[in-house]
Amino acid sequence: MKLSRQFTVFGSAIFCVVIFSLYLMLDRGHLDYPKSPRREGSFPQGQLSMLQEKIDHLERLLAENNEIISNIRDSVINLSESVEDGPKSSQGNFSQGAGSHLLSSQQLSLPVDPQDCPFASRSGSQNSDVQMLDVYSLIPFDNPDGGVWKQGFDITYKSDEWDAEPLQVFVVPHSHNDPGWLKTFDDYFRDKTQYIFNNMVVKLKEDSRRKFMWSEISYLSKWWDVIDNQKKDAVKSLIENGQFEIVTGGWVMPDEAAPHYFALIDQLIEGHQWLEKNLGVKPRSGWSIDPFGHSPTMAYLLKRAGFSHMLIQRVHYAVKKHFALHKTLEFFWRQNWDLGSVTDIFCHMMPFYSYDIPHTCGPDPKICCQFDFKRLPGGRVGCPWGIPPETIYSGNVQNRAQMLLDQYRKKSKLFRTKVLLAPLGDDFRYCERTEWDQQFKNYQQLFDYLNFQPHLNVKIQFGTLSDYFDALDKADAASRNSQSVFPVLSGDFFTYADRDDHYWSGYFTSRPFYKRMDRLMESHLRAAEILYYFALKQAQKYQISKFLSSSHYVALTEARRNLGLFQHHDAITGTAKDWVVVDYGTRLFRSFMNLKKIIGDSALLLILKDKYSYQFSDVFLEMDLEQKSQDSLPQKNIIRLSAEPRYLVVYNPSEQDRNSVVSVYVSSPTVQVLSLSGKPMELQVSAVWNTASTISQTAYEISFVAHTPPLGLKLYKILESPSSKSHLADYALLNGKTEDKGIFTIKTIESAEEAVTLENSFIKLRFGQAGLMEEMINKEDGKQHKVKVEFSWYGTTNKKDKSGAYLFLPDGEAKPYVYTALTFVRVTRGRIYSEVTCFLEHVTHRVRLYNVQGIEGQSVEVANIVDIRKEYNREIAMRISSGINNQNRFYTDLNGYQIQSRMTMSKLPLQANVYPMTTMAYIQDAKHRLSLLSAQSLGVSSLKSGQIEVIMDRRLMQDDNRGLGQGVHDNKITANLFRILLEKRSAVNMEEEKNSVSYPSLLSHITSSFLNHPVLPMTEKVPSPTSELLDEFSPLLSSLPCDIHLVNLRTIQSKVSVGYSDEAALILHRKGFDCRFSSRNTGLLCSTTQGKMLVQKLFNKFAVESLTPSSLSLMHSPPDARNISEINLSPMEISTFRIRLR
Repeated sequence: MKLSRQFTVFGSAIFCVVIFSLYLMLDRGHLDYPKSPRREGSFPQGQLSMLQEKIDHLERLLAENNEIISNIRDSVINLSESVEDGPKSSQGNFSQGAGSHLLSSQQLSLPVDPQDCPFASRSGSQNSDVQMLDVYSLIPFDNPDGGVWKQGFDITYKSDEWDAEPLQVFVVPHSHNDPGWLKTFDDYFRDKTQYIFNNMVVKLKEDSRRKFMWSEISYLSKWWDVIDNQKKDAVKSLIENGQFEIVTGGWVMPDEAAPHYFALIDQLIEGHQWLEKNLGVKPRSGWSIDPFGHSPTMAYLLKRAGFSHMLIQRVHYAVKKHFALHKTLEFFWRQNWDLGSVTDIFCHMMPFYSYDIPHTCGPDPKICCQFDFKRLPGGRVGCPWGIPPETIYSGNVQNRAQMLLDQYRKKSKLFRTKVLLAPLGDDFRYCERTEWDQQFKNYQQLFDYLNFQPHLNVKIQFGTLSDYFDALDKADAASRNSQSVFPVLSGDFFTYADRDDHYWSGYFTSRPFYKRMDRLMESHLRAAEILYYFALKQAQKYQISKFLSSSHYVALTEARRNLGLFQHHDAITGTAKDWVVVDYGTRLFRSFMNLKKIIGDSALLLILKDKYSYQFSDVFLEMDLEQKSQDSLPQKNIIRLSAEPRYLVVYNPSEQDRNSVVSVYVSSPTVQVLSLSGKPMELQVSAVWNTASTISQTAYEISFVAHTPPLGLKLYKILESPSSKSHLADYALLNGKTEDKGIFTIKTIESAEEAVTLENSFIKLRFGQAGLMEEMINKEDGKQHKVKVEFSWYGTTNKKDKSGAYLFLPDGEAKPYVYTALTFVRVTRGRIYSEVTCFLEHVTHRVRLYNVQGIEGQSVEVANIVDIRKEYNREIAMRISSGINNQNRFYTDLNGYQIQSRMTMSKLPLQANVYPMTTMAYIQDAKHRLSLLSAQSLGVSSLKSGQIEVIMDRRLMQDDNRGLGQGVHDNKITANLFRILLEKRSAVNMEEEKNSVSYPSLLSHITSSFLNHPVLPMTEKVPSPTSELLDEFSPLLSSLPCDIHLVNLRTIQSKVSVGYSDEAALILHRKGFDCRFSSRNTGLLCSTTQGKMLVQKLFNKFAVESLTPSSLSLMHSPPDARNISEINLSPMEISTFRIRLR
């Protein structure tokens, strides 16, 4: 019987495949594009566009047919396997019968091209001379007293060392302007920055030998808006004659630990686009002197933007000393994963403690301070070492010049060439005209003296950063035969310490409320950008003036700038004054509101059947979440139901076709959700809890699985009506009770009864008495895994220096979180999801399993609401303990872009072993990998084998002496969101673990993407029976390849007016992934294609008029830039294309 059934299945499937193949071949014959001699990439115009749309439609159908065939084929294989193996129950044992019958289970693995796998298994940058993980192993971290250079060593030289080749010194004046820190951005501009610019225009013109440079475009653009044309022309001429240089040219000088690469790229584009439009300038050197540690992601982004050189400053003092000893302070920074040298960018690391003048002329700050002429006697600032500067005149110039030259010579001994950089600046310097005169006139006298003493063998002048790098390149080229004199380095520069055991790992978590808000803002900005560009194209096509003339593009630009401002290294870091934090929050909040309007308006235009009706339509799509103020958590809107159906629109911001659970609040439990074809959706109706134990009588939550097209909109109707398809959730309460049950079944349980479990078709979870997870069982192999969640507290040290906004200085290991009473636990069981929520004094902790096939069912969602507003000098952490034997090695991501291997080192203090996590951290052994995926940036560690610990909030009552002048006590009720993913590894060679490179699995990548880009539900504000809407808007022909992420589709500004152009920046990232993990049952309709995509097969509703490669931030076009018909990305590559759709 079994055999005959098998043959029947096989036979019918083969018959189907043959018939379909014939049909496709015939169809393809009709649809082949004419092989005309037309130049590649020029597309038919005019009357062919109708034909083009029809062809696109047919192609979509074909793609779907192909998908069906491959699904049939895989199902047949799986069926035949299950016939051979005998009947295996894949249905989990669900309480209340909830579970996997929601979506037909396609036992499919993702079709991964075998050639996409070797990349992750190769060893990465074993070809670099310096690997930061090795450096950490080598350094003793013993911190001896180094003499005048406290953290270094004595430097000596012989006076004849420069006889053959003189020392060439570039003194580089600069002013570091924080866009918010102790004052708000606007207040700093009003009090300081505008005067720096105004005086610069006058003072640089007085002497053509003077130089100055600037990096923060947020300030430059604000000044530009208020000055006259005469000043604008003066700035342009100063740039042209090389006296004024723009370095980096981002909107801000961003932090490099907490920001996601989406926002790092966006603020870079915003700055570079502003420069292109207003000054016609293309920066070429990176300048990052104040971020608290440095990420190779930033190096990669600068390289992709067309930069060749960069500079960094805040690096662990022991690393600086090690590099100075080995003369490796200048190096080519190569990405860990780079198998060649395409990512190399030249990097200069400043050798001493700070970027201020006392720490930049040479090793002795007591002497260097005497050459900061703002500190002349009678001024507001003096020298802390007790010896003030002297005004230079003919009587002292010889003595002073030799003193200064001695410092320059000593500093130059730390480098490999005879070219020296001496920065001359500090925070908000060159504000008053007197300082311009003091610095420039005194230094010019010193230069004139030194340059006219041939026996000193020195050439010294003012310069910009690029002047220095140009001279350095020249010296390097002259001195080498073939190979550069500079080493190649790979790795990162976290965690930073500036002295003693003062590690700057506190700011990885400080002000976590805003770190979460930042990520929500990013997902909304990206959604708005993509929908806006699609809507703009349709508005242009149908000439919808109401949309074209709207203020949406202005609001979009403001949102980009407000998000950009927040990436500043005192903003997202949580290291600004309280009222400055409120200013950042208010800006984000204002833009958040505008983005919701842009998303709603753009979506409406895209789903209207009759586009012209947009002109007089008063339909308004309202987003699901509403935030009342800049410092409150978003709340769900309640949809007022009636018998009159209203539209529910779901936007999928992912480039993958997606089955996701949508939950909305409604006013009645008798509710139906229908697809536009009239099919009722299966619903879970759950209680809305006003408090831990009281149920709302006016609101109910409904959840259903929405199947949404990639980057597309799917429409449903929602109405008040009894439905056989809705299922009430059941509740069990431990250690508590509720007064009014309403319509729900609620059991109360004494804690002595059996353990609480949750399960779906992939995972079973077991919880302990306190309602915290203790065990995960993988349904595939039935294995039990200890995965235990606990909370703990860190205090701060009783030494003089204590934890603050920047520093983490704990009083030893974390202490367990102590429960004052039995924990109140609420268990929810339903068709769509089940969850356990426990209510602790400081944390409401929720663990949820989705009963859906596909991505969302394969990991565990963890959501915490944290409130430590009454605590004193404490930090709260969540620890996940497992049986994984990771042997003090763990992995964290850098900026959501790449994975960095970490070693927990016993020779370092606890706080040194805490690292930044932007989107994920994981531990692994030969058999399993346990990942914590995060929807906000926080500090993370793995202090003991099998553990991942994340610090969720910190409340500290004192300043940590880094200039802020306050503690961190403006804590909010803060939400954070995670997913826990346990994966089985296969074919692992544990020797490979010692490599510096690791990659997430495809499942992990896409789970992280879904976590950070949730589907966005919208409803009509009022039901409008007259408006005719499409049942979906599906802009892509099919899902993009599984490993390609659409970072952004960003409408490019007009070069002439304030508005938009008809081009957009299409930014794509091909992710590196590890193939040695299962990709079964993901429910995804994608494959991997070796990074190749046909341009004509991308879009469904639009024709691609042109697509040309560009540098990352649109500054440069490659010399051979032309229309391309195929996109081809290497693993890990992020690329920008200029795209024009119609």
